[in-house]
Amino acid sequence: MDWLQALLMGIFQGLTEYLPVSSSGHLAIAGELLGISDPEQIMPFTIAVHVATVMSTLVVLWREIVWIFIGVFKNEHTHSHPFGLRCLNDEQNYLLCIIISMIPVGIVGLSPLKDLVENAFSSLMVVGVCLLITAALLSYSYFARPREKEYISLSDAFVIGIAQAVAVLPGLSRSGSTIGTGLILGNKKDKLAQFSFLMVIPPILGQALLSVKDMLEMGVENAMAGISVSALVVGFLAAFITGCLACKWMINLVKGGKMIYFAIYCAVVGVAVIIWQLK
Repeated sequence: MDWLQALLMGIFQGLTEYLPVSSSGHLAIAGELLGISDPEQIMPFTIAVHVATVMSTLVVLWREIVWIFIGVFKNEHTHSHPFGLRCLNDEQNYLLCIIISMIPVGIVGLSPLKDLVENAFSSLMVVGVCLLITAALLSYSYFARPREKEYISLSDAFVIGIAQAVAVLPGLSRSGSTIGTGLILGNKKDKLAQFSFLMVIPPILGQALLSVKDMLEMGVENAMAGISVSALVVGFLAAFITGCLACKWMINLVKGGKMIYFAIYCAVVGVAVIIWQLK
């Protein structure tokens, strides 16, 4: 991988991680167009750009993160839960929702299902079909008009977490699935995008750590054989800068209820990929 390929792939990752168009699906398409089809060939790059998008989330949503951190240590109680849980304040309840949302993707990531999902990345036909599913979900969430809830409940957090776990399939947008599911459940637009981006931080970091483990088992020299340090830096910076821009943009788009445009985009790209694969 040269620096130009790294730049383009980094931009793709930064933009599509937050926009509801599937980063994994677009990276698979971009990799095919750029002649990079072997995931092990760019494992260090994949780790770098995912860490870059996490850092962009921390930069854009630092106020919310500080709010949660400070609130965890408060003794105010505004929420009560079943199963013997004590009363919680807003910040503690929010953190608990994030933890619960991580359970489904954690199960998938640590189970044999992970290998099945990774094998699916080799098929662009799967990407095309999943992009059409993403388009359908975004369209449904746009036209659905449930009564809005004041807070994201624990049960809603778990369902949104299931949507995130299913979205490990390439072409099925993680942000589109989680935000679309949250909207269908009746959660407020202004809170949902932030929750969607915060809940993905632990899984991305966990996946990065597992990838680092795989890279060490391969041998660092072997893993770095397909990419230079300069290309790695270029890809990281491209993913971080575009990630910051895309994160802010996506939050405003969700608040404005403009997800339907991405549904149209996913439908067009999905059909194009399927036709391309059928030729």
